[in-house]
Amino acid sequence: MTNHWLRLFLCAICWWEIAAFAPSSSAKRTSISSTSLYGVRSAVRRARDSLLSKDRTDKDLKDGIAFFYDRSSKLWEDVWGEHMHHGYYIPEDRTDHVQAQIDLIDEVLKWAEVDDKNPPKNVVDVGCGIGGSSRHIAKKYDCKAQGITLSPYQASRGNELAKEQGLSDKASFQVADALNMPFENSTFDLVWSLESGEHMPDKTKFVNELMRVAAPGGRVIIVTWCHRDLEVGEPSLSKKEEKILAKINRAYYLPKWCSVDDYCKLLENEGAVDIKREDWSYIIAPFWKAVIKSSLNLKSAVGLLKSGFSTIRGAYAMLLMLKGFDAGVIKFGLITCTKKTEEEE
Repeated sequence: MTNHWLRLFLCAICWWEIAAFAPSSSAKRTSISSTSLYGVRSAVRRARDSLLSKDRTDKDLKDGIAFFYDRSSKLWEDVWGEHMHHGYYIPEDRTDHVQAQIDLIDEVLKWAEVDDKNPPKNVVDVGCGIGGSSRHIAKKYDCKAQGITLSPYQASRGNELAKEQGLSDKASFQVADALNMPFENSTFDLVWSLESGEHMPDKTKFVNELMRVAAPGGRVIIVTWCHRDLEVGEPSLSKKEEKILAKINRAYYLPKWCSVDDYCKLLENEGAVDIKREDWSYIIAPFWKAVIKSSLNLKSAVGLLKSGFSTIRGAYAMLLMLKGFDAGVIKFGLITCTKKTEEEE
């Protein structure tokens, strides 16, 4: 019965979203017939597919990701600032959450042995959000940073913030697909992907693209949500674990998950060297509780309602993320490697 009423509630929100964003009767016919994600037909489809838990196509995932972040990024920035990722919680009771997010960037760079004495000169941020990591790295190393995202809002906002912070000459952002990046081979000496790999429907293509744009001797860093590694002889996750992940997938427009072990094997297949991995689940664990707590105020509640159904559903899914972390099925994985130099080929 609880699920029945929850579905009715979500359906009501869906129709509220459709009513709020449907073109008015005075709109031009070209606007009414548009196949844009912001149109009535696409909103109805998203509502229907969500309630029926229908599998999404790669195109649906791509469009849904752009729509979700177009709608939710402003709310996130208003509450949490420019960094759209987990924080580094050592000690675990720290409450300076924005600084914890900045510290996560620095600690990952340190863990990956990015050398301050020989810093990167050309960086790509794959799945850049509104560019917090890119700008931080550009300032830290006095280097060039380019960010890509599927969200037009995020790319625009990233460039606005770069201009406001006097970094337009160092950091720039554009709409592009991580599975088909608009960069030449061997362009970047640091390829950075912070919490975007989970959105990639084709992990093999994703890793191939990261390695393709990395310069010989360049470093690749992937920080991503994964499911736990399977035990020897274990064919798959349990049905209960799969059910948790499936619910999260609906909210965050995610494809099927993979493990850190899967990523390492993909990198090996690409000829990567010096592959290193680590599980930081315990380090970021307090983050979701902090995010949930930050949503329990009037400003956040109003912001959620204005952002629409997809953002509301994403907020609900934070509880599922916390449940998945506590159950040990969700892992916060770090993977790094280098691309072979010409001498190593």
